[in-house]
Amino acid sequence: MTMGNKYCIMQLTDPLLSQPSGRGKMTDTEKNSVTELLQQAAVMYSTQEIADEFQVAKSTVLRWLKGEVIPKNYITERLHNMISRKITARSADILKGDFTFIDLFAGIGGIRRGFELAGGKCIYTSEWDTYAQKTYTANYPSEKSIVGDITKVDADTIPDHDILLAGFPCQPFSIAGVSKKNALGRPTGFADKTQGTLFFDVARIIKAKQPKAFVLENVKNLKSHDKGRTFKIIMETLTKELGYTVDYKIIDGQSWVPQHRERIVIVGFRGMTGFSMENVDIPQKGQIKLESILHKTDGSEPFLPQDGDKYFDFHKNRVHDKYTLTDNLWAYLQAYAAKHRSLGNGFGYGLVKKTDTTRTLSARYYKDGSEILVYQRGKNPRRLTPRECARLMGYPDDYIIPVSDTRAYKQFGNSVVVPLFHAVAEAVKPYVMELIEKEQQIPEQIRA
Repeated sequence: MTMGNKYCIMQLTDPLLSQPSGRGKMTDTEKNSVTELLQQAAVMYSTQEIADEFQVAKSTVLRWLKGEVIPKNYITERLHNMISRKITARSADILKGDFTFIDLFAGIGGIRRGFELAGGKCIYTSEWDTYAQKTYTANYPSEKSIVGDITKVDADTIPDHDILLAGFPCQPFSIAGVSKKNALGRPTGFADKTQGTLFFDVARIIKAKQPKAFVLENVKNLKSHDKGRTFKIIMETLTKELGYTVDYKIIDGQSWVPQHRERIVIVGFRGMTGFSMENVDIPQKGQIKLESILHKTDGSEPFLPQDGDKYFDFHKNRVHDKYTLTDNLWAYLQAYAAKHRSLGNGFGYGLVKKTDTTRTLSARYYKDGSEILVYQRGKNPRRLTPRECARLMGYPDDYIIPVSDTRAYKQFGNSVVVPLFHAVAEAVKPYVMELIEKEQQIPEQIRA
């Protein structure tokens, strides 16, 4: 792989990179190999970034670069990965899309993935959680840093964009300030009604940047949250105060994946376009079964280099035993369910077989996995593995999971069904492209 002399990288098939000498000390050729890679990495990364990658002191990296200490040969593969990531990031930043969008409250990039599949180009990302940032960066390499706390961002510093995407948290709005202004006969605006919530930041950015469209995602209960007041304020803000034409729909993810997952999707356009949420192509529910996302135990499970054997034992063709519930936990869950059944409650575990559709995967799945337990003949049920959770959310198998199981369960439980948002993106795109075309014609009309 070559990008000019500056970024020339030794081929991964070089035997010196995969077959150390085995004599305890490196040969001169091996020393040159790792030193050359280190010098190439130093062109692309700061000394501190290299130190962070290898979890060593900055002073150690400086000694490596000066030749005072020769690093161990095993770091060659990781150096290769660092260099490859940087080149991939630069290539991704150069690529253009049919339309541009920004990704707010981005999580691990589920909504982004859907809009990229429709030809969009992400030009700005905000996500505050550092673990989510790690997963996002691994899958969407870029030289542009992810912005953390959006509440501290000046909206004018955000690049102009065609579509704003945001999966903002559901929060109640305080009416104290509004009540006081009403008593004084003063007008109130969205800043008074939504201050202190993250929706306020979505609204202020829409107001400042005036994107052609926005797509917002939230839990189904947003409509009924705080007795409907939350949703009423959101819709009034988007339509009456910001001047957008808005439509919304509650969509169930089980039209694309074997999971019952209802989410509200709110789409707004600057002006009248004729868009309707009925334009979204939604397949019939229940056609996709659980077996489509489970690890295959017949020898056909694909080996994913980024996963290795973390989740699946390829020698025995089975999921690792650590995902099977212990006797104590299984007994507890059965007793808990029986207790609530006797009280007339519906609380309990969700046991599923290959032909079933699961309950909603939640961020608490890491605790006991009770909402989705996979039946196993002759043994206790098991949790889904993180890779199965990724598939359950519609992520492709090349999606990288660089975090622990606990973090992965939280991240996928907080994410979105990717193909659902691909469908939304495809429905939104023609109207956005029409607005882009009209915008491009204005300078031509002025010149004429």
